[in-house]
Amino acid sequence: MNTTQVDSTALDRNAPDEPEELSLVDGPAPDRDAWVAAVDQVLRRARRLDEAAAPGAGVEALTWSTPDGITVQPLYTAADVVDLPDVGVPGLRPFVRGDRPGGAVPDGWDVRQWHADPNPTAAREAILTDLANGAASIWLAVGPGGTAGTAVADLPAVLDGVLLDLAPVVLDASGSGPDDAAAAAEAYLELGAARVDPSLLRGTLGLDPVGVRARTGSGPDVGSVVPLALRASREFPHVHAVVADGLPVHVAGGSAGQELGYLLAAGVAYLRALTGAGLDVDAAARLVELRVAATADQFPTIAKIRAARRLWSRVLEASGAAPGTAPTVHAVASPTMYTRRDPYVNLLRGTVAGFAAGVGGADAVTVAPFDAALGASTPFSRRIARNTQSLLIMEAHLARVIDPAGGSWYAETLTDGLARGAWAFFQELEAAGGAVAALDSGLVAERVAAVRAAGEADVATRRTPLTGVSEFPDLHEKPVLRSGTDLLAGLGVRAGGLPVHRPAAAFEALRDRSDAVLAATGTRPTAFLATLGPLAAYAARAGFARNLLHAGGIDAVEAGPTQTVDEVAAAFREAGTPVAVLCAPDGLYAERAAPVVAALRAAGARHVLLAGKARVDGLDGRLYTGVDALAVLHGIYAVLDPQEDMR
Repeated sequence: MNTTQVDSTALDRNAPDEPEELSLVDGPAPDRDAWVAAVDQVLRRARRLDEAAAPGAGVEALTWSTPDGITVQPLYTAADVVDLPDVGVPGLRPFVRGDRPGGAVPDGWDVRQWHADPNPTAAREAILTDLANGAASIWLAVGPGGTAGTAVADLPAVLDGVLLDLAPVVLDASGSGPDDAAAAAEAYLELGAARVDPSLLRGTLGLDPVGVRARTGSGPDVGSVVPLALRASREFPHVHAVVADGLPVHVAGGSAGQELGYLLAAGVAYLRALTGAGLDVDAAARLVELRVAATADQFPTIAKIRAARRLWSRVLEASGAAPGTAPTVHAVASPTMYTRRDPYVNLLRGTVAGFAAGVGGADAVTVAPFDAALGASTPFSRRIARNTQSLLIMEAHLARVIDPAGGSWYAETLTDGLARGAWAFFQELEAAGGAVAALDSGLVAERVAAVRAAGEADVATRRTPLTGVSEFPDLHEKPVLRSGTDLLAGLGVRAGGLPVHRPAAAFEALRDRSDAVLAATGTRPTAFLATLGPLAAYAARAGFARNLLHAGGIDAVEAGPTQTVDEVAAAFREAGTPVAVLCAPDGLYAERAAPVVAALRAAGARHVLLAGKARVDGLDGRLYTGVDALAVLHGIYAVLDPQEDMR
């Protein structure tokens, strides 16, 4: 067979010269000034910017701040990263770009599935199914008597068939007492030693007395981790003993910086206890696993995970650890972002959180099933959660890129800003005496409360929209019913310590109230939409009003196209509700709103609102973008059922 030899030097001679700088535009690249001018022009056309505004005002209008006070620009260029610290290279300190030179290739990160079924037979079957179909490790809730997860006595049965030298098991006794956590850890070590070579046993004992104190307000001394940690260090080189868990602060509504700062303080408390017991810093650090929340806000999640590695590396460097001592980060899809209403939207939230955690370089990722906020998940929902990560790794090929966010001007800037903010909070906690002292004094709760209050206001005004709950709710959705323990309860989140802030809860409580009215009377609470003029005139504001009302479980009866005041009043009487909302463009408000309000009052309306910002005498309130929707909805319920509202 003839072969053809290719002259590579000839190819090189004929190839065009490589440009020194890659340009993705045809012709001269626009400079920043041109882009700023274009932004101003677009916002003026959209009436979001005054014609007399100074040049660059459009960029200022699009600039916002995170809860940690980090300014986020609408555009980033290379000039924004000139003064940033060197993030190094993958596999080397400060590990911002990951702790492995080759990234997560070829198998991706550790897909870690959560299990909390107290039935040992069902738990074992679910665990084996997960491990056979894509999961790499198990996060197992352990509770007394099996009430909050697997009973300690059932561990051998639940883990029967699990290859403990290949599939790490992460214990979580946060839903039980300190004695149960130690008993579970001891039982796991005994079980592992009996089944595999102790030097090959993998997993995490999940000891976290600081986290217990954060969740409940009390807990064992930090030094309680020492005996089991020393044993793990001596006999089980691949077992982490302690978890420095940022979830308690995240679940309480804290910012990403507060979560990381608290995590560092908790981790340092464990390092002090372990080194005080005779371990060197490297041995102590190997025993600690970091846990952070991943949310549907993808860039802050990416930055948080990258910042967590940088911060922990700085702690270890200052403690004298060897340069190669790298952190282990477990990212968990935020249990508070999951909604009980329209829960299928949680599929998207979990996907984005898993994506962000993978891009950020987490070593292990847990994506909760979409029904995790409702109770015990089903095999179907667990399969979808598992396959979400498998798709990200195998089909989206996220793990085939080393540090996908590296070099992004926005990601690098946000990572640096978040690391600095977290370090400042960490220093504040250390100055207060450390994590435990800051929790006991109320300092952590006080700082977190301020951020939570701002977050609650953003949810109430729908500046932070919750799809399917506060925005685009389906008032007639078929409920998804689950029994058993939901994810927050399974994680041991309960009253006594830092509070629980689930953003959707306030709107969902109103939906529950609506369901109760429907069950008792056969109809939902209703408001009347006093639509003025033709459909084309009022449709936009009627749609806005209906969307807001549905978010609180209030149905809307529409008058339809109307031309006269009498038509509106007649339609209102037929609706049979004391609440009316005027819907029309501003021009029609100026012409008809006042007489319509008077006619509605005469027809029996006790609560009259207007969709828009027009000011009309006789109104009880207005509905517009940025209004406190929860306050509006509670006001309507107070009129529809004043006795119930008083109770």
